[in-house]
Amino acid sequence: MESKCSSPLISFLDLQLVLLGDSGVGKSCILLRFVRGQFDPSSKVTVGASFLSQTISLQDSTNVKFEIWDTAGQERYASLAPLYYRGAAAAVVVYDITNPETFLKAQFWVKELQKHGNPDIVMALVGNKADLENEREVSHAEAQAYAKSNGMFFIETSAKTSENVNQLFEQCTEGDIARKPKHPSLYSRSRNSLSKVHQFRRIHPSIRA
Repeated sequence: MESKCSSPLISFLDLQLVLLGDSGVGKSCILLRFVRGQFDPSSKVTVGASFLSQTISLQDSTNVKFEIWDTAGQERYASLAPLYYRGAAAAVVVYDITNPETFLKAQFWVKELQKHGNPDIVMALVGNKADLENEREVSHAEAQAYAKSNGMFFIETSAKTSENVNQLFEQCTEGDIARKPKHPSLYSRSRNSLSKVHQFRRIHPSIRA
């Protein structure tokens, strides 16, 4: 009897994610490293917000498409942030390990998410610029303790060297899938036998959007 081989079904998941943090902490650099595998130290400061999407495959045959809002860190754009995080399934709050002021700002964003974000949001606290260990001013232990006390996962990254950048997004995804949120409108699933799909798109919306 002739055996038949069939391709395994692949699950597709759309996940809305927002990046928050002070200006200059490296949010856009993290995103550029994740999407393009590049590092550009001269990248321009984000105005308002920018949008990127990227799809990755997990070991369980789930393809996850991240729909990512990279928000501006300047104070004058802070009032726009809720437009992007209120509908997000995951939030990545970034600070610079060499700048304690950015860690305080990260704590502000955590409080805002707790007050106004969706109740099932998965939050990550990210200490960026881990390659500047000799200039560190925010200890790993302090940040890890803060993350734990606020129900977040903690990771340190370097957009420059790519350290832990992919792991950051994978961990956000795994947390979201395992959580099975009460708000399925934040997610979109489909079953298909297609192979891995990669998508990339960038939009620069008006700051009045």
